[in-house]
Amino acid sequence: MFDSLSDRLDSVFKKLKGHGTLNEKNIEDGLKQVRLALLEADVNYKVAKNVISDIKERAIGQEVMKSLTPGQQVIKIVNEEFTRMMGSSHQGLDLEGKSPGSIMLVGLQGSGKTTTAGKLGLFLRKEGKKPFLVPADVYRPAAIDQLKKVGKQLDLPVFDSTTEMAPLKICQDAQRQAREQGYDTLILDTAGRLHLDEALMAELQGIKTGINPSEILLVADAMTGQDAVNIAGSFDKQLDLSGIVLTKMDGDARGGAALSIKAVTGKPLKFIGVGEKSTALEPFHPDRMASRILGMGDTLSFIEKAQEAIDQEEAQALEKKLRKNEFTLEDFRNQMQSVRKMGSINDLLGMLPGINKKQLKGLNISDKEFVRIEAIISSMTPEERRKYNIIKGSRKKRIANGSGTTVQDVNKLLKSYAQTMKMVKKFNKGGMRSLKGMLPF
Repeated sequence: MFDSLSDRLDSVFKKLKGHGTLNEKNIEDGLKQVRLALLEADVNYKVAKNVISDIKERAIGQEVMKSLTPGQQVIKIVNEEFTRMMGSSHQGLDLEGKSPGSIMLVGLQGSGKTTTAGKLGLFLRKEGKKPFLVPADVYRPAAIDQLKKVGKQLDLPVFDSTTEMAPLKICQDAQRQAREQGYDTLILDTAGRLHLDEALMAELQGIKTGINPSEILLVADAMTGQDAVNIAGSFDKQLDLSGIVLTKMDGDARGGAALSIKAVTGKPLKFIGVGEKSTALEPFHPDRMASRILGMGDTLSFIEKAQEAIDQEEAQALEKKLRKNEFTLEDFRNQMQSVRKMGSINDLLGMLPGINKKQLKGLNISDKEFVRIEAIISSMTPEERRKYNIIKGSRKKRIANGSGTTVQDVNKLLKSYAQTMKMVKKFNKGGMRSLKGMLPF
């Protein structure tokens, strides 16, 4: 996400930080480049113009000119104005009040409503809700079957509708069934079209009137850029949206829709889809996203992912093992599986402050490497995982054959593990003084 914009801004800010003091011309030249970067990222022209005007007004004022670090102060202002442009703070779902609450998903065909319905259901279940998926698209071939399949894969209940039923009746019957069976949140997967038309809007307005949903969320494809922003405006006029979900954000290096959709429509971006996995739906936090765009990382999101993936009791047990130098290859594999649950390794590293994005591009850590390591460890016997020193020639061949790898791969893993254990031992022995000697700074 936002790779091209981040790269451009990084070079602009390096020049600004290179000046010991800043004058009006330095700032204007830098902001001209920031404006071009925003336009290249497909940010709405008026939005780009307004945000640069606001940044300039603050940047040529006292808070920068009298600052000891004027370059960093400009970056701080840009960060705050980008955050404001994207909505200032995260706005979650409002499902308070009548039960069951309902979330009506609307959007054009192909925007990702059905997969988003499943992801949203999974997200709500983690939040302690009891979601009920409702297939209300009776026009697109196999749309109902697709949602039923998604529900089965994620173990989420799905209302049993058919193409012979009217969309409003499907939603109303599902609402009644939800009350009877104790589901507290309906997720309505409505029909889409290749383009907006009166018949679609009339149907959606009928569902809105008949169900009175708690939330009406537009699902739009981030890769369509300003088209997604225009579509949001059109749906909002007809249905008064409560928020927006942008899908395929992981494939959108520019990010113009995410940056300008709140400023243009006035409606908050509530979620972003960041991959094909069922867990790849994230609440949108404008402040965190602004920090990521400006290369400051997103530590809070990293911590939240870690808390979801790593069990607290397991973490404490692991700490005791590390202190006693009892960290086995079995533990190594378990921890690696926990990390993989958090998402792509490159994405996780990108959330950490101070990580150079250009270095990450060159690093290209493949998740396949983790699959290979898991396969090697899984091909070992329990005794071999506990006592790696007994793994010699014949054992290495057996492990390589069993995991579909080579003896060189097995050697590489054992060497890395041995080095890690030496570092842990050194740290346990000498505390922070030993650790300091091992760090590259």
